[in-house]
Amino acid sequence: MIRFNASHVTIDAQAEDTPTRTITGLAVPWGVTAAVSSGQQVRFDAGSLPTDGRPPMLINGHDLSSIDNIVGIVTERVPTDDGMMFTAQLANTRAGDDALELLKLGALDAVSVGVEPTSWAFEDGVMVIQAADWVELSLVPVPAFRDARVLNVAASTPETETDPEPSPEPEDLEESTVTESTVAAAAETPATIPTAPIWATAAKPPRLPSPGEYISMLRRGGHDWQQFNANLAQVVQAATGDVLVSDGGGVVPVPIVAPVYDDINPLRPIVSALGTRAMPEAGATFIRPYVKVHSSAGAQSSELAGLSTADFEVDDIVVTKKTFGGKLVLSEQVIDWSSPSMLDQAINDMAGQYALATEKYVVDQMADAVTNTQEVIISDFTDEAEFIADIYTAAASMASTGNYLPNALVVGTTRWATLGSLVDGQGRAVFPQTAPINGIGQLAGGAAAWNGNPLGLQLVVSNQIGTQEIGTNKDANEYYWLINTRGIECYESYKGFIRDESAGTLGVTIAVRGYFAAHVVDVNMIRILGPDATF
Repeated sequence: MIRFNASHVTIDAQAEDTPTRTITGLAVPWGVTAAVSSGQQVRFDAGSLPTDGRPPMLINGHDLSSIDNIVGIVTERVPTDDGMMFTAQLANTRAGDDALELLKLGALDAVSVGVEPTSWAFEDGVMVIQAADWVELSLVPVPAFRDARVLNVAASTPETETDPEPSPEPEDLEESTVTESTVAAAAETPATIPTAPIWATAAKPPRLPSPGEYISMLRRGGHDWQQFNANLAQVVQAATGDVLVSDGGGVVPVPIVAPVYDDINPLRPIVSALGTRAMPEAGATFIRPYVKVHSSAGAQSSELAGLSTADFEVDDIVVTKKTFGGKLVLSEQVIDWSSPSMLDQAINDMAGQYALATEKYVVDQMADAVTNTQEVIISDFTDEAEFIADIYTAAASMASTGNYLPNALVVGTTRWATLGSLVDGQGRAVFPQTAPINGIGQLAGGAAAWNGNPLGLQLVVSNQIGTQEIGTNKDANEYYWLINTRGIECYESYKGFIRDESAGTLGVTIAVRGYFAAHVVDVNMIRILGPDATF
């Protein structure tokens, strides 16, 4: 039995025909945006959670590290207009008993889903779950979605009934208020392809990160890095003030203001736009199959005449793993005596260099793949009419090979500046900061951001494009790169940091490393627009 009461938990005594030790409630609302524990904004589409298949486990606090945290199982899943309702059976175990007592008291009345997304999209920085495998349902103190609550508890023994307070009328589900720690990112394709479950627990208050957390977010780049920086900005405060030294002599110390200034922003915009896939563990290479020769179909010339026939061939692309990394030797003294910690600063810098190196490798692979058949000539970069016409020419050329249209415009800093400078015959920006009603796209944030959607394309700006030459000494930064992201694949297994201490020299060697591979699976998913060149 599913019963929906907006804000009042009821306790049912045991009846002969009523299931005992069960709870009923709303697992997740549809169409409501909330910030989960990672800071990512998430919204579940109606029908995104399955009602069949293996039932989700009922556990405590998303903790599957111990079997003792499993307290039951979800026995019924019922989608409604508002969200996914559930009924769960609590086990006759100590953990189940403890959970039931807290539920009966009302001390524990919130739930949180744990899912593995199988289909999703990003809308204005919000991850919209379209389909997912429902792994577990957790009992939590505070839910990410306000209305994800236990609404009915069927106790195992009769309870003395008291007159409950009048229940307010059911209210429509409201959208969760975005916390201050949430930063609205520009619309983009997934920064990364999720390889771990999403826990819909409430976002935690911002705090200073550990070096490991900093490294992890730095490596991800894209929206995750922007969100992380926004959270970090809330807790890092600079100390200011005037100090007068009139007779302090040598007792006044010289302060060092943290954090250490870094002149490089180690982002991976292209890698974030493409997403990273899990890399196979075994082997120095791995195989990516693709359709090399397509079959055919056609109209039968007459009754009993032979049908169209052609060979169908699947071939292999061999993808080679690359190891990226770097090392640094620090004395034990500089680690112990430095403030801010030299070790932390070195770790941060090395992680940034790893990110830039892997981003550049993707650009290298793209540049190596292009030929003259992928080029569309632009003779005048300042002519907005020519630019628009050439973009559509390139898009049509891409579609003619396989019915796929481009979904991203990848540029270096030079072409980003050209794009923002395009004006029409009356001197108005073609892609303004705020799009007019009849606009064809915008560069959101103007010169202060790299977000935009010119002609409906996701804008991806990477300064690593400026470090690569294509063809005969042609600067890749001079070209617009029109791509469909499905044609370029990235694989990564990030190994993190290792530390080795040498007792003989009191030296500490730290190294960052990871396995990375990028491959242009289909060069027809790339078109470049720029000056006439030979590749």
